[in-house]
Amino acid sequence: MRITEFWRRMGERFGSGYAASLAADYRIPQLGSTIDEALAAGVEAKDVWRAVCAEFEMPASLI
Repeated sequence: MRITEFWRRMGERFGSGYAASLAADYRIPQLGSTIDEALAAGVEAKDVWRAVCAEFEMPASLI
């Protein structure tokens, strides 16, 4: 998954403003970091998206 696709999905699911706040501030246990920190550390966008889906109990169809 490309980073642009990741952010498109985040915006669709959470709204663009909240998605940015969530990415900066919310620590996802599966990642051991925030979304922004994980992406900056080189974690693949698809893996970050899967962690977001798991954390917020989103349907598997969104993965």
